[in-house]
Amino acid sequence: MIERDRVAQQRLAELLERAEQIARPLSFGEVRELAHLYRVCSARLAMQRSRASDPEAMRYLNALCVRAYTHLRVTTPPERHVRKFFLADFPVTLAATAKIQAVAALILLAGAIVGATLVAQKPAALYAFIPSWMYPADELEQFESSRQARIDFLSHSSMAAGTKSLFSAGLFVHNMQTGLVAFATGILAGVPTILIVFENGLIIGAFGWLFSRGGTAMTFWAWMLPHAIPELLAVTLCASGGLLIARAVIAPGRRTVGTALREASRPALQMVAASVPLFIIAAAIESFLRQSTLSVGARYAAAAIAVAAIASYALFVRILVRRHPSIELEWLLTAGSPDASQDIDSKLVH
Repeated sequence: MIERDRVAQQRLAELLERAEQIARPLSFGEVRELAHLYRVCSARLAMQRSRASDPEAMRYLNALCVRAYTHLRVTTPPERHVRKFFLADFPVTLAATAKIQAVAALILLAGAIVGATLVAQKPAALYAFIPSWMYPADELEQFESSRQARIDFLSHSSMAAGTKSLFSAGLFVHNMQTGLVAFATGILAGVPTILIVFENGLIIGAFGWLFSRGGTAMTFWAWMLPHAIPELLAVTLCASGGLLIARAVIAPGRRTVGTALREASRPALQMVAASVPLFIIAAAIESFLRQSTLSVGARYAAAAIAVAAIASYALFVRILVRRHPSIELEWLLTAGSPDASQDIDSKLVH
């Protein structure tokens, strides 16, 4: 037995030396032999640990097993990580945080209603609601007083591809900063998060009122909706993550605040991660589609596609969570293999 173990360890060490040399990769047969010897030595290591007879031999054998494991370990490809996130992890988070997402969306909607109402009653409020870095006061005055200025602003014009790319990158950076600030300030009991979302609503409401007069409403919403739909959804997700953090700070329950924050951080960060592709899509649409000669009908079609895609994903999440409320959704990624099907059946039985 001792001689057989010594031979196995020696052969494992030889294979590892080969594997660690980039110029001499192992053949398929040698990899199989490496896996077999790893199992043999792991079993031997477990026996030695139970007896605690030879510390030096255990350390050497443990080092061999660790080295072998690093060569045999199979990492999940990045594509699989993305699929697992959007098909398994994020749907669970999305369903579990539906109420807090609704709160963030209602804050945004309330801001839009208040902004439109106050500007309709007192147009001078435009200058308070719409920041000067977005549109200077003299430009806002022209939009408010001249229908032709609004038409010219919404006219379908194109720009060079390089300029569009720079514009898209700048939009993404700005929108992402807004989302991250809305998320990060949740630690301050969520007050800044609420104010940021409400302010965005005020801007949308004021701008919507400004361009929804004098027959420019259809053109304006065709100009606005294609990029606003994914962008506002992304802001809502970031704000929802911030509100999750705020809830952990304000109402941790029987847990400590630290424990509540640790538990809230994972779903909150998942929501921020899911917002990134939405911000990218919104910036691309705002740069390449909005700054184009597409017709009003084509722009509304793009907005309808965005709504349909979001609604389809929401329906997908709803069906999955209702069908399998008590198990992980990772089975979606492995349902094709017989072993995975057996695992799913066992989970459902238990």
